[in-house]
Parts: sequence; structure tokens; C-alpha cells
Amino acid sequence: MKPIKVGLLGIGTVGAGTFTVLARNAEEIRRRAGRPIEITMVADLDTARAKQITGGKVEVVDDANIIVNHPDIDIVVELIGGYGIARQLVMTAIANGKHVVTANKALLATHGTEIFRAAQEKRVMVAFEAAVAGGIPIIKALREGLTANRIQWIAGIINGTTNFILSEMRDKGLDFDVVLKEAQRLGYAEADPTFDIEGIDAAHKATLMSAIAFGIPVQFDKAYVEGITGLQAADIRYAEQLGYRIKLLGIARRAANGIELRVHPTLIPANRLIANVEGAMNAVLVHGDAVGATLYYGKGAGAEPTASAVIADLVDITRLATADPEHRVPYLAFQPDAMTDTPILPMDEITTSYYLRIRVADKLGVMADITRILADAAISIDAMLQKEPAAGETEADIIILTHKTQEKKAKQAIAAIEALEAVSGQVARIRLESLG
Repeated sequence: MKPIKVGLLGIGTVGAGTFTVLARNAEEIRRRAGRPIEITMVADLDTARAKQITGGKVEVVDDANIIVNHPDIDIVVELIGGYGIARQLVMTAIANGKHVVTANKALLATHGTEIFRAAQEKRVMVAFEAAVAGGIPIIKALREGLTANRIQWIAGIINGTTNFILSEMRDKGLDFDVVLKEAQRLGYAEADPTFDIEGIDAAHKATLMSAIAFGIPVQFDKAYVEGITGLQAADIRYAEQLGYRIKLLGIARRAANGIELRVHPTLIPANRLIANVEGAMNAVLVHGDAVGATLYYGKGAGAEPTASAVIADLVDITRLATADPEHRVPYLAFQPDAMTDTPILPMDEITTSYYLRIRVADKLGVMADITRILADAAISIDAMLQKEPAAGETEADIIILTHKTQEKKAKQAIAAIEALEAVSGQVARIRLESLG
């Protein structure tokens, strides 16, 4: 049968992995797809490197527009990244009636609604398994495997860089800045790690998962995003003493009055499986009304794990390319005319529990003042640690775990506590999720 011809935009780490795995497993992939899948063109500014990787077996060009406009290309694989030229190339490929596979979560989280609408009009497919959690097939699980379920919530460790940093902080008792430098030295963190450590990368991925889980448009601009730069080794140590671990979680939850979409450091009970995901690994916990909780674990980045997801999308498109577009799996799981406008909730309306670390002067009445403020805000205490001052010091830490309360009330109470004369500096606040 005639091969499906693929044009590859960008042959960096993931592109090279895709080319290698597709060549290595060509026969196995043909047997699964029903016809051969061949990369016939590659676009990369570094043409010498691209020719070295491909061994002269494909046409290499330095202008990606040649591929998206080429009449013989059936599927365009976009691995350039970013919002600018990648968006233009994807939209041109779609306009030319080509299917698209992309690993670009930033592009889809920001411009996904526009891209999916254009693809629907041109009756082509846009596949993006590699955009979330690397080699873990979480998009397919949400879009197909759990289609019978009303998804209640998703909680994911979906950024390997931050998970590596938090694991090292816990294991070695080091502060954030020290571990970040080590992560950069080992190649786990970029020279500019902002997207990772500030939670932006995780928020892109959580945005895509929320759209698929709840049948809503992609709305990255409405996500609450908080990174790990403010975490201290003391907080990780205290969390351990209370039976918790701290992870950067992407959370999407169905609430009575809307959808929660948030990324932030989170205390998780240490006996939860997801709390024990260490290093650069990823994991996503999904709770459906019929199936209960299901956990998806694996490598969230890297050449061949991500290539695995890219090639899975190529196989899916190859199988379905000749199918009636009306009978293909929808881009975001729900039929386009069945999407809802359920609102994304402002963070002030979120309800969760909290970890509070309060630095106080060692004198009578401080604890009474703090508990009074919490009681006045209708915030009840679940657990508490009161540390003695270290030798020669006059201040100590009080650690409080609260029961669930509204974010708005927690912020007001924290402001009142910080205003107390005996309280030093800002209150450290980390949200807590039981994930039960």
C-alpha cells in the first residue's frame, strides 16, 4: 500500500528521536498502521546536522514553508516549539489540507481553539499526544479510554524539572537555589528555567487536559499559575514530619459552579502513590465517576519517550486518514458542537486545605491570637506543630494544617496573622490536597 509521507519540522532532540524510532521499528509500525509511514522531508536551520542524523536518506531543507506547502506531504510533524513561526506553519499546513502532529503544548494551550476550528473546517486531524507528559499516553486515556466517565478531577506531576528539584530538596535538605544550579549542571533544567520553575509549562499541559476532560475550550489565560521558587527546605522538612510530601501539581477539577484550573506547589499525603513519584518522572492521577482513580506514570520528556507519543499519533492518523471526518475521535474528546462554556473559577473561589508556616516571637499569647484569627474566619485547624526556638534564638516556627476553606478567606486570615506584632515576615502558605 502507498506509504504515508511525513514532513518533519525541526530535528532537535525529539525530532531526532522520532526519526530514529520510526526507522528502527518501521516494520512493526507498518503492521500496526496498515501501511508504511515514511519521513520524506526534514526542515531545520542546521541542515548539516539534519543530514547527519538522517544519513542522507531524506530531503533536507532550511525553510519549513517548503514542507507545509509541498503537495506530496500528507502529515506535518511540528517540533519547533513556541508561539510564533510554529503557529503560522501549523495554520498553513491545515489550510493546505495536511494533517498535523505536534508536541507544542504552549501553542495549543494558547491558540488551540483557533487551530482546532481551522482543522475542523478543512476536515483534517490535529494530534498532540506528545504535548503532555512525554511518553505517557494520557491524552488517549482521557479522550478515548475514559470516555464512559464523567471526569471529576485530574492531578498531575507534569514537569520533570520541578519534580527533580523537589526530590533533591527533600532527599538532601538543600534550598531551592542550590538544587536549581545542580539541575542545570546535570541537564535537567534549561539555562533559562523560567517556564519550568514558574509553573508555566505545567499550566500549558493542565489546560489541555482540562479541555479534554470537561469538554471546554482551551483557556490558558484563565489558569492560576504558581511556581516553586518560593519553597524552602524547611517547608519540605516540616511537611515530611506531618506525613506529607510537596509536589508541583497541575490540577483540573469539576466544581459545583465551574472548573478549577490551577498549578501550584501542593502537600500530598505521603502514602499516595503519586506522592512517591521522584526525580524527573511524570505521573497523572485521573478520577472518573465509573472507574474511580487511575494513575498514569512514566517518562515525561526525552528523545525516545516523546517520540513514542509522536509516532503513536502518526499511526492513529494513518489508520483514520480515509475515514469520514464525522466518525473520527474529536480533537478534545467531545464533539465540537457539544463543547460547553462552563467557566474557569477565579482562584479566590477555590476551596482547599492549607499548610501555614508562621515565624513568631517566643512569648505568651501568640498562639491564642493566631487561633482566634483563624476561628473568626471560620477556618478550623486539622494539625499543628509548635517548634521550640533554637539555641540563642528568640523566634520559632508554628506550622498549621487547616481543614478546607475558601482561598479568599485564607488570604484574609493570613493578612491578619502577618499584621500581628509577634509575627515576623510573611506567612508561608502551601495548598494541600488529599487526592482521596
